[in-house]
Amino acid sequence: MSAEPQRSFEVERKYDAGADTRLPDWSDVPGVVAVTDGEPRELDARYFDTADAALARVGVALRRRTGGPDAGWHIKGPRQGDGRLELGWPLGETDRLPDAVAETVAQWTDAELQPLARIENSRTAFHLLGADGVIAEFVDDHVRATDLRTGTRREWREWEMELGPAAPGDPARREAFFAAVETAVRKAGGREPSSGSKLARALGH
Repeated sequence: MSAEPQRSFEVERKYDAGADTRLPDWSDVPGVVAVTDGEPRELDARYFDTADAALARVGVALRRRTGGPDAGWHIKGPRQGDGRLELGWPLGETDRLPDAVAETVAQWTDAELQPLARIENSRTAFHLLGADGVIAEFVDDHVRATDLRTGTRREWREWEMELGPAAPGDPARREAFFAAVETAVRKAGGREPSSGSKLARALGH
């Protein structure tokens, strides 16, 4: 396994949706000229932390996820302005924490890591296209989560809109983009998220 991770800076917005809520209409979102057909993805992730939640306390999430185009080990770092730095490594041949990932986690904690939650997600992904490429990826997630500490299971539906390589470069245009997205979401029946992340919701926060 390569010790050097893939790096990406994730800027996204999340929304809650009911089980029967229709998908938003993106035709009034500035710059969007087409939307791709939905691509189904079956994702299965396990999240890890220490017994005293050392990673969560500093805003870090560690997971191992299978399925989808970015299957692998991921570390989502603390929030930086409008987004978060995400580091990714390949899955490897076993489910053991790779040395390269452990070395990165060590900057926050050297305590033993344990599984916190399993999050299974039936996702449909759409690309919002502009004249220069992918402005953003919209995903419709049907989530089934298990708190591995207690066995509690929870299910919900949520949407995410993450900026892509052809997203607006300046803050004002980004805010205008997300404002139009929120308008479309609310028209469809979506609403503000009830939790900050899938992991937090899986753990009842």
